[in-house]
Amino acid sequence: MARSDLLISLVKAGSSGDSRSVRAAAEAIIAEEKAKNHNILADRLTKAMHVNGNGHKTPAVLGPNTARHREFLLELTPDKRIEDLVLSDMNRHACEELIEEQQRASVLRAHSLEPRHRVLLSGPPGNGKTSLAEAIAEALALPFFVVRYEAMIGSYLGETAARLKRVFDYARITPCVLFFDEFDAVGKERGDEHETGEIKRVVTSLLMQMDDLPSYTIAVAASNHSELLDRAVWRRFQLRLSLKAPTWTELTAYFQRFADNMAEPLGRAPDSIAKALGAISYAEAEEFCLDVRRRHVLAMGETPLKRIVEERLKMWSARTSPNTREDTSHDRIPASSGPESGA
Repeated sequence: MARSDLLISLVKAGSSGDSRSVRAAAEAIIAEEKAKNHNILADRLTKAMHVNGNGHKTPAVLGPNTARHREFLLELTPDKRIEDLVLSDMNRHACEELIEEQQRASVLRAHSLEPRHRVLLSGPPGNGKTSLAEAIAEALALPFFVVRYEAMIGSYLGETAARLKRVFDYARITPCVLFFDEFDAVGKERGDEHETGEIKRVVTSLLMQMDDLPSYTIAVAASNHSELLDRAVWRRFQLRLSLKAPTWTELTAYFQRFADNMAEPLGRAPDSIAKALGAISYAEAEEFCLDVRRRHVLAMGETPLKRIVEERLKMWSARTSPNTREDTSHDRIPASSGPESGA
């Protein structure tokens, strides 16, 4: 049975002729039934939203075409956990509060309050924004949907905004974590004179859709360039977290966890490994650990783990980075060489 407050809201909205509130209450009831795995009832309620008593379409309470949302969403199985992530104390506490509010939403609603459900994650690439969004979904046992921009962004006028609305229509009746990676692609500053009118219409549509999103659906946006976001976009997010590049101490803690999970000693202290790898992101730290594990598995016990770690450290010290330019000076002929050098 749906919550009493939703049923009361539905009756009040229907009595007053407020079709927008009717739809909102109906969507909340459908979402709650889906969360309880009452899928048959949820499907019947969704179909009932499409027609009125005479069997005609009713645009004001028309339910979303859920059959077409899949082309714009990628569903992933969340396997990251909050406790497995290396976070600052402030960020960890903020996420734990968000999870508690969602888990105890009924207590808040009894006092006419709603849990927070819109989160903005900013910071340089590779430092856990996607992992944190996934961990929130895992903690709440919710589906984890990643918005696919390559399928959503169209070349025709109004096409992108219409597709974006379709995604939000589905999210309104499906409790989930809706993840927008590279959020600046759709949330750019509308005052930028170099942007087209189409992207400005997309941002306006995005703001309206986010305002209309119910609290049982969690929208998480991640951006490597938060300075590009529209100022009105910032206001929509109740929780704004900055995930900075890890410090040496944080990397040491990360490698300590890795060492604790390995059957053999690494041969180096975690702080020594962190120092040898230098300034890297969490994604690079994870890739180094996976690199070591791959070589350790393939060695079949014939090569000690400490030797593998040393070999991987040498390999990583020689790798290129975005700030490294290839040195081709040895290919040039010195100006002083050759018979015509004095000419």
